[in-house]
Amino acid sequence: MSAVEDPPTSAAADAKPMRTAAAESLRRLLQRPLASYYLVLGSAGLLLVLGMIMVFSASSVMSRVQFGYPYYFFARQLAWVIVALPFAWIASRMPARLIRRFGLPMLVVAAMLLALTFVPGLGVTRGGNTNWLDLGGPFLIQPSEPAKLALIIWGAGMFALKGRLLTQWKHLMIPFVPVAGAIVALTIGQHDLGTALVLMAIVLTLLWVVGVPTWLFGLALGVVGVVGAYFVTASENRMSRVVSFLDPFSDFSGTGYQAANSIYAFATGGWWGSGLGASRLKWGQLPEAHTDFIFSILGEELGLPGALMVLGLFFTLGFAGIRIAMRTTDTFTRLAAAGITGWLIVQAIINLGSVLVVFPVIGVPLPLVSYGGASMVVVIVAVGILMALAKEEPGAREALAARKQARRERRQLRRTRG
Repeated sequence: MSAVEDPPTSAAADAKPMRTAAAESLRRLLQRPLASYYLVLGSAGLLLVLGMIMVFSASSVMSRVQFGYPYYFFARQLAWVIVALPFAWIASRMPARLIRRFGLPMLVVAAMLLALTFVPGLGVTRGGNTNWLDLGGPFLIQPSEPAKLALIIWGAGMFALKGRLLTQWKHLMIPFVPVAGAIVALTIGQHDLGTALVLMAIVLTLLWVVGVPTWLFGLALGVVGVVGAYFVTASENRMSRVVSFLDPFSDFSGTGYQAANSIYAFATGGWWGSGLGASRLKWGQLPEAHTDFIFSILGEELGLPGALMVLGLFFTLGFAGIRIAMRTTDTFTRLAAAGITGWLIVQAIINLGSVLVVFPVIGVPLPLVSYGGASMVVVIVAVGILMALAKEEPGAREALAARKQARRERRQLRRTRG
């Protein structure tokens, strides 16, 4: 009997050093000064590439029906990405002190754009939300998207400026909470509760990281909960969404239509998916298939492996952002990194929760994956800023300088040999 049991025991004994070696290798990798920088770049880059593929797949049928060829939405998405990447590259090379200076101008511009949506003829209503601004021609933007990033950069800079005054609770709240409340109020005035919830999450993240007392944070959390509950119950449409998500099939042709078809998409794909481009639900059955519900099409076509890959990439991005915030000694860097990370991850959770019918359908895009113009540009620039903040970690700039010097020396050596 012992002879039969020996091989598994030996295999288990061999596997343990391998697991230990893998864990040690991972630990050494994470100890490198530029680990966070490359984790942000790699995870965000892969999400962006995967998003471009899925936008083409999810929108190809609608593009052909509406515009006569299958590349319309993909081409527009590609154009926005091409516009955003140079700005993200510039942002990634800025020092934190320079990024900090843009906070107030960004917030002022964002607030003005939000206010302009209430001007007749400029504000554009879509899906019941007047959250778009018509600047003429093809320039149609959603001001609440840059407002998210502006609030983070301004808030982080303002808290960093106060320094030791933050030991007094009034300096923790003023002027940040009134200003943030005004931005949230403008967004709620557009009837865009989904974006307002993301903005509230940003406010709570910054307050938590800056170190507000527990009782004060609890009060802020309670206020957010009460405000959210009020605006849900004040709208018959929102209340019907909340009720229907508990059982979408009870009102399949009405409020539960989108959530029920999202469930059908995952069921149709099964464990391994129907194959890239082979979705059935994108043929007009699932509304917003290329925007808010793109994860449903991804799950249908790529199955559980594709869905887990997306979740893993967002986990990696969140881990890298938290790591940047924890390893830096600069207050602005810590708050800005935490704010950007909190924004992207909370928005991803809200989107995925809506798609998986864990939450009511709220209507926010999946960062870096969903189709979108202003939202895509702002998120890509935010990733560039997060990469810049990663350079503020101990030893990161020295490591980058050493790599640049090594590349110059290799080029010089090749020229000499040539």
